[in-house]
Amino acid sequence: MSVDSPHAPLPAPVRPPVIAPGHSASTVTERISNIVFGRMPRWFWLAFGVAFMLVLGLLASIGKLLFVGIGVWGVTQPIGWGFDIINFVWWIGIGHAGTLISAILLLLRQEWRTSINRFAEAMTLFAVACAAMYPLLHTGRPWLAVYWLFPYPNSMNIWPNFRSPLIWDVFAVSTYATVSLLFWFVGLIPDLATMRDRARNRAQKLIYGVLSLGWRGSAIHWHNYESAYLLLAGLSTPLVLSVHTIVSFDFAVGQVPGWHATIFPPYFVAGAVFAGFAMVLTLAIPLRRLFHLEDFITMRHLQNMGKVTLVTGLIVFYGYLVEIFTAWYSGNLYEMFMMRNRVLGPYAWSWWLLILCNGLVPQLLWLRRVRSSELALWGIAMFVNVGMWLERFVIVVTSLHRDFLPASWGFYKPTVFDWATFVGTIGLFLALIFLFIRFLPMISIFEMRTLVPEAKIKESQG
Repeated sequence: MSVDSPHAPLPAPVRPPVIAPGHSASTVTERISNIVFGRMPRWFWLAFGVAFMLVLGLLASIGKLLFVGIGVWGVTQPIGWGFDIINFVWWIGIGHAGTLISAILLLLRQEWRTSINRFAEAMTLFAVACAAMYPLLHTGRPWLAVYWLFPYPNSMNIWPNFRSPLIWDVFAVSTYATVSLLFWFVGLIPDLATMRDRARNRAQKLIYGVLSLGWRGSAIHWHNYESAYLLLAGLSTPLVLSVHTIVSFDFAVGQVPGWHATIFPPYFVAGAVFAGFAMVLTLAIPLRRLFHLEDFITMRHLQNMGKVTLVTGLIVFYGYLVEIFTAWYSGNLYEMFMMRNRVLGPYAWSWWLLILCNGLVPQLLWLRRVRSSELALWGIAMFVNVGMWLERFVIVVTSLHRDFLPASWGFYKPTVFDWATFVGTIGLFLALIFLFIRFLPMISIFEMRTLVPEAKIKESQG
């Protein structure tokens, strides 16, 4: 059959490469390391200055909280949880994509992870750091209350309640943060040695030399490195599923209508991956353009992240529909009232915006043209960031503000200190990202070397 025949099959679309052609191991090393050793553009310092100002606002709001108490926040009865638990769950969810990209995709031998795993792992650590602040600050006086969360003997012979999911959070989040930090640092060691060898002054050589732990690239070094890296990847994989599952137990084991549902664990895990990939897109697309990294973060990476966002978004949207169905099918008056209150009550605006941001807008990702557009992907990611925050707002506030006793119904209104703390943690997150970009390679140098043609040829010959 002639190629020009109208009945000829259409050619299959060409998949974008993982790394642009024309690069060698030396050009990869030089291009990525020069971001750290070169001069940062003016926009970088302006953005860092804005983030630092937000951090100062965070410190001011924390100082007010510690001196006055959590009464400066909008929490009241019956809304004992407000922005603190909302933002805690939101930040924990954002941190999930880093571990998923690094650990699970590594075990599945997905090469496209190599360009985005490094700053996704850093994003995980910084998001967990922001999340950990909220349980501490919610106590009002951390130096008097935080130690009750840790299992150690005390003079009053009172131990934490190990049946409480709040205690489970302490173990899950601390384990997740520890393993993620080790995984991130171990992956950095070969690149830290590269930075040590390319450093231009004595201080840089000393700092990178100490952090690289004497790495010389010998066979035994690579053997130990690969063994440790795979072991940490294996440890991180179940943590991706367990951490947000345990966070969901904060709600699922309660008796509040709208919370005690068995769908919460998988629903929260899918939502965490959904939010995490949206944040990776939010960061990767501007960094790709501003630092001219189109050769390393190609459209294939963006398209694959768009596909993962679409799949996890469908799972999350299914969870929303299941919540409505189970409330109706249960025949429970309280469950039906709660769902009606979400959809038609005083906070109905948040539920409808949630459906728009997390349910309707991500459906555009079915279109290849949308998945191939940086601007469209970034816009959808921003919708998802807002939508996932609204999801936590709907779960917490609309389920608490009207409880079983109508006489105690209330209305939650966040104060300026609620907003200052939340925006301040965003500033802290961005400031840490900027510092990471300034002092460490944001893309894994040695892993990108394995993708260049000369490495492929050596691998096939070996």
